[in-house]
Amino acid sequence: MHLTVSGKQVELSDALRVYVDKQLSTITSKYFDHALEAQVTFSRARSFFTCDINLHAGRGITVRGEGEAADARAAFEDAAEHIAKRLRRYRRRVSAHQRDLSKIKPEMARAYVLAPEPDEEEEAAAPNGHANTHEVLADDLHATVVAEDTTAIETLTVRDAVMKMDLALQPLMMFRNSKTGGLNVVYRRADGHVGWIDPNS
Repeated sequence: MHLTVSGKQVELSDALRVYVDKQLSTITSKYFDHALEAQVTFSRARSFFTCDINLHAGRGITVRGEGEAADARAAFEDAAEHIAKRLRRYRRRVSAHQRDLSKIKPEMARAYVLAPEPDEEEEAAAPNGHANTHEVLADDLHATVVAEDTTAIETLTVRDAVMKMDLALQPLMMFRNSKTGGLNVVYRRADGHVGWIDPNS
């Protein structure tokens, strides 16, 4: 597994890097034949440390964990435990999902990050009436693109879409419903439940 450990305004010791490598290897070996890569990022927020783990654990499987604690090692342990807990919950389904991936190739789509809409005072003060000089989408959208990338839209059951959203700590996931063939969305509601949008039902 290719591992990158970095710190934002945090000095990382060699001992911490070795510990992170050993612990992540132990976790991933329980659930996968081999994990492809992982990025572990430490940062400091006021009086505590935070740790963000992004683990690409195989084709089509991304697992993310976040943790915080009074020291960097404990913050990593918190994030790693969140990952291990979700992998234990989905262990059988992750293995079945990886076997099924070869059946249907995902569709590729463009993904955009839009700047927040400026208020009227900011807009009036900006040159040419635009608060920002990035590329603007179609006039009817009135949105400014600050980043763009490609994203995969996989064909999944609703159950597997919820699993993948949960593993990756994403707020929502668009997918093609394997039962109906239509585009669907699952999302995490404010009350903790999962919402499901199916225009075809």
